[in-house]
Amino acid sequence: MDENFQEERFTGIIKFTPPLYKQRYQFIKDLVGKYKPKKVADLGCADCTLLWMLKFCSCIEVLAGLDICASVMKEKMHRLSPLPGDYLQPAERSLTVTLHHGSVAHKDPCMLGFDLVTCIELIEHLEQSELKKFPEVVFGFMSPSIVVISTPNSEFNPLLPGVTLFRHPDHKFEWNRAQFQSWALETARRYDYSVEFTGVGHPPTGMENVGFCTQIGVFIRKYSQASESTQFEKPTKAAYKTVFKAVYPSLKDKKYLQNAVVSEVIFTAQIIKQSLMDRLMSEHEEYNDDPIERKSKFHPSMNCFSEDLGKLIVEKSMEPFVNGNVIYIPLTTIFSFPKVNRLCGTFEKLSELIAGKVTLSSDGSAVMFNTEHENEEN
Repeated sequence: MDENFQEERFTGIIKFTPPLYKQRYQFIKDLVGKYKPKKVADLGCADCTLLWMLKFCSCIEVLAGLDICASVMKEKMHRLSPLPGDYLQPAERSLTVTLHHGSVAHKDPCMLGFDLVTCIELIEHLEQSELKKFPEVVFGFMSPSIVVISTPNSEFNPLLPGVTLFRHPDHKFEWNRAQFQSWALETARRYDYSVEFTGVGHPPTGMENVGFCTQIGVFIRKYSQASESTQFEKPTKAAYKTVFKAVYPSLKDKKYLQNAVVSEVIFTAQIIKQSLMDRLMSEHEEYNDDPIERKSKFHPSMNCFSEDLGKLIVEKSMEPFVNGNVIYIPLTTIFSFPKVNRLCGTFEKLSELIAGKVTLSSDGSAVMFNTEHENEEN
C-alpha cells in the first residue's frame, strides 16, 4: 500500500492542510530555496514525487533517487523524463536525473559529491542491521553538506485514530522525540555535523506538548569537503543498479544553444523586417495620390537607399535598410535585443553560432531577406 495513502487515512481526522506528505516535500523545497544546492539525492525516493517537484528548482543540476523497491520507482519514473516543451525551449541550466535500485546500507561511488541528501520517512523502514550501517554510509561515506531526515513522532500516534502500533505495516520502529534526538545528536557528533530539530504537522490546539506529527532533523556539515581525510578511502565498486537516467536539453549544450540562437535571431530579424516594410508601405501610400497606382504592387526599391549609402549604414549605423529587393538587418541591431544578448553573451559568439545557419551579407554584418516573395503575396 502506498505510504502516503496509508498516512492520509490516519491523519484525516486531524485534517492537516496541506496533507502531511506535501508539508514534508514543501519543507525540502524551502530548504533548497535557502541553500541553493546543485546536486540533490533522495534516499528512499519511492514513487519519485519529491524528485519530480525538485526538478523544477532552477538551482539543481543533478538529481538522484535511491530505493530498495525498483517496481515502485519504475511505476512513476516516466514523470522525470523531459517533455516536448523542454526541447522546444531548453533551460539555461543543465539537469540530469538518475534513479538507482539499492540499499542505503551499501556504499556506491555514484552517490558521492552531493550537496543535499534527503531521507524522508526512511529510517523507520530499516532493519536494525541496516540502521546501524546507515550513518556511516550517509554521513561518513557520502558526507554531503546537508542531510535532512524526517521520521514519525510516536508521541503523536495516540491522536491518530486507527493507529495501534505503527503508522505503516512496514515500519520497524517509531521513535519519540527524545529517542530521535539522542540518535541524531550522537550521529552528528561522530561525523562532525551540527543538527537542528523541527517538524511538520502541528498538533491540535491544547495538545502542543506532543510535538509535530513528523519530526525532522537538519544536519549541516561543519568542515569543508576539501579538508575531509576519509575521502581518500572511497570504494570504486558499484553496489546499485541504475534503472533510469534522463539528461535534459540545456543551453549549456552547444547544439541546443545554437538552435535557440538561430531561432531567436530569425524571429527578431523578422520583426524588424516587418516593421521596416510597414513603415515603407505607409510612406509609399502617403505620397502616392493615384488611387490606381496605390493598388499596385509595392516595390521596396522605390523607397530604398542607394547601394553606396546602404553600405555606409551597415558600417556606421544599426538601422535596417532596403537595397533593391533585399532587406538588410544589421547583426548589431539584433544583438542589442535582450534575449539574443543574454543567449550569446558576446557579439563574436553570436556570429559564430549563426554562421552557415542564417543568410548573411557578404561581409557577415547583416541578416538578409529577399522581398520578392513578400511582394508576390502583397
